[in-house]
Amino acid sequence: MTERERWIRYESTKRPVTVAGGAASSTDPDTWSSYGQAKASTAGVGLGFVLGDGIGCIDLDHCLMDGLPDAAAARFLKGFAGHYIEVSPSGDGLHIWGTCDERPGTRRHEGELSVERYSTGRYITVTGRVFQNGALLPL
Repeated sequence: MTERERWIRYESTKRPVTVAGGAASSTDPDTWSSYGQAKASTAGVGLGFVLGDGIGCIDLDHCLMDGLPDAAAARFLKGFAGHYIEVSPSGDGLHIWGTCDERPGTRRHEGELSVERYSTGRYITVTGRVFQNGALLPL
């Protein structure tokens, strides 16, 4: 991911911004930057990666308690052994990163778990707070 020029910054409201602090868009490549530029920027409060070009993410909300997955999340995560997974900015969610074809995003409840799947037209925050070391494997 760090080799792709699909990086932005975001504000505390989750509004995407450019490395210079202007408005960014998940659908306008002219507002994206390299990883190095985004990492060095002080605009906003953190890094974001614009999905697409074969990279997608599964967002699990409110599934961690004291850093551990609840029962529903633990069952779900069994299907993602070997994937790179980060803790979300809130500290109680997870982002499962991987490869996938571009398709419409979905937001569903799978049992007690809120599961969002995205692969285009959105950005996802990148915290660097590793929950599970791994690779970008098929989602």
